[in-house]
Amino acid sequence: MGALSLGVSQSIDNSEGGVSKTFFPQIMVAFGLGDAQLGLLNALSNAARMIFGPVWAMLADRFGRKPILFVVTGVWGLWTIATGFATSWPMLLVLYSVALIGTVASEPILNGLLGSLYKRSERGRAFGIVRSTSSGVAIVLTPLLGQFGHNPEGWRYAMIAMGVLSLLSGVLILLFVKEPKEVAADDRAELKADAGMFSWADVPKLFKIPTIAFMAPMLLLVTSLVLFGFMNQVWARDLGYGVVNASYLNTVFQIGSTLSALLGGFLADFFVRKLGPKGRVTLFQLYAVSFGIIIALTMYFSSWWDADVSPGTGQTVTNDPSLLYYVMVFLMGLVFSIGFTGCVLPMISTVCPKQLSATAFAVLFSLIQGGINVVYNLAVGQIADAIGSLPLTILVGVSVPYFLNAIYWFVFYKTYPKDIALQDQRSELIAQGKF
Repeated sequence: MGALSLGVSQSIDNSEGGVSKTFFPQIMVAFGLGDAQLGLLNALSNAARMIFGPVWAMLADRFGRKPILFVVTGVWGLWTIATGFATSWPMLLVLYSVALIGTVASEPILNGLLGSLYKRSERGRAFGIVRSTSSGVAIVLTPLLGQFGHNPEGWRYAMIAMGVLSLLSGVLILLFVKEPKEVAADDRAELKADAGMFSWADVPKLFKIPTIAFMAPMLLLVTSLVLFGFMNQVWARDLGYGVVNASYLNTVFQIGSTLSALLGGFLADFFVRKLGPKGRVTLFQLYAVSFGIIIALTMYFSSWWDADVSPGTGQTVTNDPSLLYYVMVFLMGLVFSIGFTGCVLPMISTVCPKQLSATAFAVLFSLIQGGINVVYNLAVGQIADAIGSLPLTILVGVSVPYFLNAIYWFVFYKTYPKDIALQDQRSELIAQGKF
């Protein structure tokens, strides 16, 4: 029950943080806003994760993961409830910003808590239960939450509902999660890595590894997180589907992306068997081109799949998505995770010395990618308002970078095989203090 409770908690935190994206079309109408304000909310979410994720992890390491998780996942839901009663944009912005500080805490704390709860041989199963539970709850919760979209004030009810669910998840944690008071000494180093902790002193060492060094600028061309911040707005307003239909489309995307993680692993194994280490590089290039194309087809060339597309206000519904458009959105989800689960993450793991693993993931994805996405979200919102077309902004600013990334990845054909061969040697040098 402990792992299930944590999975429910993580899903609710993720959904709580996504309410602003799903219901922004209504918030936009209520307060007379534009895409720039949506970009600001998206940027705040990324900034909160980047800044406060490590802070909560450190507090949990000091005061106990269970009590801190209860506070930020459970009690912190009161801020989300308060957001539902906002009477102005500045008031909503302040309340929701405070709420975000708590919703970003579950993942870094949860990783360490699972490490404390389960033996090494059981952790894979525990992480699997948490992730599958989280995905399953999200797939059910998203369309249910979307029903509030029938009411112009539905965004308020959605905020209140998510805040209440957050409080309930806190109760589940108190009842069913049993954190051990002490952790075996031989597990402490590993648990710190599981919790996402890293050493600043190790950061310069990462960039002595060419593959890692080239991964950092590559993240400038990974724009999927920006897409997720704006696609509900495109569906609800620019394509005229409204909030309820947008929640259904989001659910279909989530189902596809859940399957995508499995697909990425199988495809990567196949490419590695056929092409050796360079197979992951080839797969990513194919993935980047495919994802860039599917983004363009669903976000900009949507009328190819649904001839009834007609812009609305975000609250009004001008038409319903066609079955073919649902298929395209599912395919977008199905492609989404292939590049990272099958290529990027395994590549980092196989070139990075084991002592630097936690630092590598934290620096690349929490700090560098988090910072990039703060800037990108602000820019996309501002540009979309300036040119008057969010779909065109996504085509140029989100889809095109993936084609450029496919070209950029030729650099890894040279660096990646060499760095794989040097991983063990570099691990030994670090142990000797010579790297």
